[in-house]
Amino acid sequence: MQDMSDDLLARFRQVRGHTERLAAALTAEDQGIQSMPDASPVKWHRAHTSWFFEQFVLTPHQAGYAPFDPTHAFLFNSYYETVGARQPRPRRGMLSRPSAAAITAYRAHVDAAMAELIGAGAAPAALVELGLQHEQQHQELILTDMLHGFAESPLAPAVLPGFSETTPDIPLGSIDFPGGETRIGADGRGFAFDNEAPRHSTLLAPYRLARGLVRNADWLDFIADGGYRTPTLWMADGWAVAQDQGWTAPLHWRAGADGWCQFGLGGLAPLDPAAAVRHVSWYEADAFARWAGARLPSEAEWEKAAAHPGLAQMFGQVWQWTASPYTAYPGFRPAAGAIGEYNGKFMVNQMVLRGSSLATPPGHARVSYRNFFHPDRRWQFSGLRLAWDA
Repeated sequence: MQDMSDDLLARFRQVRGHTERLAAALTAEDQGIQSMPDASPVKWHRAHTSWFFEQFVLTPHQAGYAPFDPTHAFLFNSYYETVGARQPRPRRGMLSRPSAAAITAYRAHVDAAMAELIGAGAAPAALVELGLQHEQQHQELILTDMLHGFAESPLAPAVLPGFSETTPDIPLGSIDFPGGETRIGADGRGFAFDNEAPRHSTLLAPYRLARGLVRNADWLDFIADGGYRTPTLWMADGWAVAQDQGWTAPLHWRAGADGWCQFGLGGLAPLDPAAAVRHVSWYEADAFARWAGARLPSEAEWEKAAAHPGLAQMFGQVWQWTASPYTAYPGFRPAAGAIGEYNGKFMVNQMVLRGSSLATPPGHARVSYRNFFHPDRRWQFSGLRLAWDA
């Protein structure tokens, strides 16, 4: 029992520490930036993930626990309607107070209380793990939100100074997969979010998947061939969005006298033609697939194929758009209470992405993971893999 508590406490400290390491290169002023309604300030992410443990673990499970600051229940609730009112998401950047230093003190307070609860063997391990997985999601958002904010600066500062990327060899060609019945979804071994279950059977027709991801070089060909100027390649909604927002290239690409550059976690650098394209919306991914004489894979096709040794870049480069709408698996039931609001109520008007990205924290990716965003969103590290009917 003590070994389990020690392991849980070590994991708690590792995850919480990683959040602080990501924020270490940012000034207090940096941490208050909110560059668009979908993004949140870094200090808000740091506070919200602490509020989650305070609200759902410490308050109900540690006798006599007093919240660090009663106003935090309003300031740092995200979308839990059953818990109470909250600061509107688009206005989180208006929270100049509490300061980044005050948030650091808040995190230390929560960490100390959590260490006491876990050390006493009184912490609900499954709920603590949910909180840690939740914090890992926000670690990725810290990077993508801050990248979007720094992209607005004429100084183009680096979110992670010294960050460098290694471009792996992207294999050419494709692999055939047989059709038939297959099982997808979380298998009950290890952690999974509720939207990854229940595990269930689905029927697939024979199909092919590209061995590697679509590259920047491929996207340059798409641009040169008029991909952003050809409405017949696009869904009507996507074409309307692209025209309204003036899309001519992926987000964070910048045209210069010497060619394209790309703004990334390490700052502004020349575009690497061999790297996987990223920061494209579902609308763009779908249009590119149509231009290439292909399509996007379904999430079931992606999951069935994920373990094949001939496929490269399934994880760790970009989240991969699929053709699947984000809906409930057969038999899905949200948990009772506020925790049930975690995923289920968002299962409409969004598309599923699979895999993980270079911003995903270590140990957070798995085959059954279902990420999801609206089809026009581009600020995440999102790209694509092509599929074909066999």
